[in-house]
Amino acid sequence: MDEHQVTVSNADRVVFPDIGLTKGELVDYYRRVAPHAVPHLRGRPLTMQIFPKGADEPGAFVKERRKHFPEWVGSATVAKRGGQLVMPVVDTEDALVYLANQGMVTPHVWLSRADQPDHPDRLVFDLDPSGDDFDLVRRTALELRELLDDLGLVPYVKTTGSRGLHVMTPLDRSSTTAEVRAFAEAVAQLLVERHPDDLTVEFSKVDRKGRLFLDVLRNGPAQTEVVAYGVRARPGAPVATPLEWDEVKDAGLTADRWTVRNLFRRLGRRNDPWAEVDRDMRPLPNRVSPEDLG
Repeated sequence: MDEHQVTVSNADRVVFPDIGLTKGELVDYYRRVAPHAVPHLRGRPLTMQIFPKGADEPGAFVKERRKHFPEWVGSATVAKRGGQLVMPVVDTEDALVYLANQGMVTPHVWLSRADQPDHPDRLVFDLDPSGDDFDLVRRTALELRELLDDLGLVPYVKTTGSRGLHVMTPLDRSSTTAEVRAFAEAVAQLLVERHPDDLTVEFSKVDRKGRLFLDVLRNGPAQTEVVAYGVRARPGAPVATPLEWDEVKDAGLTADRWTVRNLFRRLGRRNDPWAEVDRDMRPLPNRVSPEDLG
């Protein structure tokens, strides 16, 4: 871990004013969590979400790898409209710590790796509630788990650290982004047809009418998800936390239950639920319509 020593700059600068969390504490969090987080970052183009004035002020998304980054912070050249973009990649624990010291609060990563950008190895459903009914989020996640399991996939779940849950299933990269997106849309539509009063695939908040949004848009080209163990710029410094499925049955679960301040107590009591995600990579089922899935 200390092959490349990172000296924290402005360590006393407060990043989360509501709890007095400093930049030094945030960098130390990423240093400690790196063994768990880096496997979910490795090989993936990274977008850094930074908050120069603190997490309670507007931030910015930085996609481009800055020229002053050392060579041991990875890179990936990806296509963009009208040309190419060089993005950072975190392949090592040191690189994660370095970027945290550069002001990154939240790492967002592609669902594919840079060597095969059009062949995702993850499929994500973002369960985004319109209100405070987290019981609906939990019920939907459990039903989605059952459906994906019936289709031969291996679903995983994590809190978003924001409002809902992410249900993720690892893929073997045999399908294209378009195929993965079409499959995710079909699954979401099936669930909406089963529960039209509770669920929706409408992007517009006005059109959701209080229903939970089954967001599959993250499965599109160059879209991202907040990485497992990433910190969110929300009150309390909550963390996107991998869960065991039995935890989803807990009526006390919330999206922001785990934070920078309590996550390591959790990791000290139980194994990392996502430690062996890649062993469960599967091909996408050859079913792309609600009729087939039903």
